[in-house]
Amino acid sequence: MALNGERSALSGLSDLRKEKAEEKENLWKKILGEVQSSERNKLPSWKSVLVLGENESGKTTLIAKLQGNEDPKKGSGLEYAYIDVRDEYRDDHTRLSVWVLDGDPKHAELLEFSVNADNLEHTLVLLSVSMTTPWAIMDQLHTWASTLQDHIDKLNLDPDKFKEQQDRMSRLWQDYVEPGDELEAGSPMKRSSRNLENDDEPVLPLPENVLTRNLGLHVIVVVTKTDYMSTLEKDFDYKEEHFDFIQQSIRKFCLQYGAALFYTSVKEDKNCDLLYKYLVHRIYNFPFRTPALVVEKDAVFIPAGWDNDKKISILYENMHTMSPDDYYTDVVVKPPVIRKAVAREIEVQAEDEQAFLARHLSQLQAGGTGAPNTPQGRQESPLRQSPAVQKTSERRVSTGVPPNQIGSPKKIESTKPGVTQASEGVLANFFNSLLSKKTGTNAPSPGAIKTNDKAAMRSDAAAELDRLTRSKKPTSNSTETNNSSEC
Repeated sequence: MALNGERSALSGLSDLRKEKAEEKENLWKKILGEVQSSERNKLPSWKSVLVLGENESGKTTLIAKLQGNEDPKKGSGLEYAYIDVRDEYRDDHTRLSVWVLDGDPKHAELLEFSVNADNLEHTLVLLSVSMTTPWAIMDQLHTWASTLQDHIDKLNLDPDKFKEQQDRMSRLWQDYVEPGDELEAGSPMKRSSRNLENDDEPVLPLPENVLTRNLGLHVIVVVTKTDYMSTLEKDFDYKEEHFDFIQQSIRKFCLQYGAALFYTSVKEDKNCDLLYKYLVHRIYNFPFRTPALVVEKDAVFIPAGWDNDKKISILYENMHTMSPDDYYTDVVVKPPVIRKAVAREIEVQAEDEQAFLARHLSQLQAGGTGAPNTPQGRQESPLRQSPAVQKTSERRVSTGVPPNQIGSPKKIESTKPGVTQASEGVLANFFNSLLSKKTGTNAPSPGAIKTNDKAAMRSDAAAELDRLTRSKKPTSNSTETNNSSEC
């Protein structure tokens, strides 16, 4: 009996140890399970955005705005950038890769480095067109969509897997619910994209003209630089019906590819933040509560799944001079190139220095002992033409100074007030200096000049000075009279 009791005690002890070991093992399994579940809930880092569009369509500026970069740098070929994405609710963050392809079609071969068979399902495509060239919008959209389709066709994709991606895009379109409607009683709740990945339900038939070209990718059409619409109205005579025609054409294109539509303006900061929220909603399933916006013509937003032909037909009511079935470039015509006349400044060529000096030398030599030739457009001062101031040959000889050393005073325009008085003062000083000069300075020998000649010279100078003094008052009065008459 005692032996049996010992055996039962030992077995009980071993069972207890086994239970403790199992509990410890289950604890580790629980911890590992929690870690795995948290890893699954983390934001994936392999998601990417591919941006296609013509040069000068605003691709680089738009991505820089989404990044928060105020100084964008343009590159060439295939550019790479990233956008920081943060989940405040789960305190998680990641980087969203962005590939920007050059607008030159020659660089289409570089798509193989950004989109391949492995990351196709994790890629969102953004087609960029600019409102600065509205006549080229539809051609650009069809060109880049065809380029992307050709690249996907070249990839070595599993047909069944690609068909699943196309069905997933179809379900996302069909399951769109207007924000707020899912809270109403009896309305179907909107299914998340994570649940749709394993959804085996058959795809219901799509409406007419919807997803007729299913690329198996999320597609967003972005019309940039919508602030230029005011310039189109002012300078190119665009009317409301023109913008409605453009919008309905783009929306029909979006129906074919299952794409969302954004009208953005980085300059006026329109719909840029909304575009970022929609991107992270589509890629990371962040909540998004903004309904479609179709009221403002330069800030349109149409999410994928909201639009249909009936809603587009509302735009037809405003078209009076055109039909929605008209060819696009027949309605939105490219304007002729208008070259604005540029006023060019007349080039002034400087005269050669030697020619300038030679011309003035000839004028001085041609003037001889008189005044040099007056430039065209200027008049001689009345003082220089006055007979009382003319230097006769007798005076030149009597002074004994060579003619080329006794020049007339500097020409002064007589039309300005006070000019006549100043010139007469100069002449008075000149004659006073002649009277005070000694006979031996710059003059012939004393024996060559007689005494009566000296007296005559002094008397002539004194008489000239007296005449100038007497004529000072009448001259100033006449100057004031002329000034008052001119006024």
